[in-house]
Amino acid sequence: MWTLKSWQGRFLPHALPPSERLRSYAGWCNAVEGNTTFYATPERATVASWARQIDPDFRFVVKLPKLITHERRLTDVDEEVRGFLHAIEPLGPRAHALWIQLPPSFAPSDVPALARFLRRLPGTYRYAVEVRHHAFFDDPRSADLLEKVLAGMAAEWVPFDTTAFFRSPPTSDAERDAWTKKPRAPLRTLALTDRPVVRYLGRDNPERTVEGWRHWVDATVDWLREGRSPTVFIHTPDNADAPMLARRFHDDVRARLPDLEPLPEPEPIEPLTLF
Repeated sequence: MWTLKSWQGRFLPHALPPSERLRSYAGWCNAVEGNTTFYATPERATVASWARQIDPDFRFVVKLPKLITHERRLTDVDEEVRGFLHAIEPLGPRAHALWIQLPPSFAPSDVPALARFLRRLPGTYRYAVEVRHHAFFDDPRSADLLEKVLAGMAAEWVPFDTTAFFRSPPTSDAERDAWTKKPRAPLRTLALTDRPVVRYLGRDNPERTVEGWRHWVDATVDWLREGRSPTVFIHTPDNADAPMLARRFHDDVRARLPDLEPLPEPEPIEPLTLF
């Protein structure tokens, strides 16, 4: 996502045309989750427009469509995968990873299907897999099975950390909604590749969000010192402060690693006027 109604006039200018929205977002953050592609394969011309708005080193983590991951469950999808890869080709090096988010029902018994699917994918992209079945977190043998398949294909395991969010009952409408929808899983900070991808869900209270990400600051610093190149996405239930919080996370990491490249400086937002 790179636009949100609550960001208009605060992080992004008012009423931007689609051809400029991603460019404005890229003034705040240097990576984005391409979540809209989950619902349908985009038009190639649309993706070309995205590519024109961002620099080649911008990180686009693009989610595979649910038709492939949830409805067909990675089986008999060669034609759909070809169509998707053709559509996103204009991103070029901006396609940092293709994000394979699997449904909660995708169990350890389905790992062979994932292995077959990964083997058929082109080596021109990097892949990041998110699982939600509880066995991958509760059963060491299931976790080991998945890790071996992913490591063998140089694919990353994407943790979606909701531990801080579920630490105490919800206090807002957005938190109550997320409480019923978001997965509950133990904390996992093991990286399999040189490009870890992390998704972190905090609370609508910014300070509680910051308090909950301390272990990710530690992990990110360690990864960078090891020569890895992590990508961390910061979420809250309403995402109203997400761009600001993402920059604050980066600042926390950079305070310990001063040589880390700073994020871009966003353009000032002019107040909305009547004339």
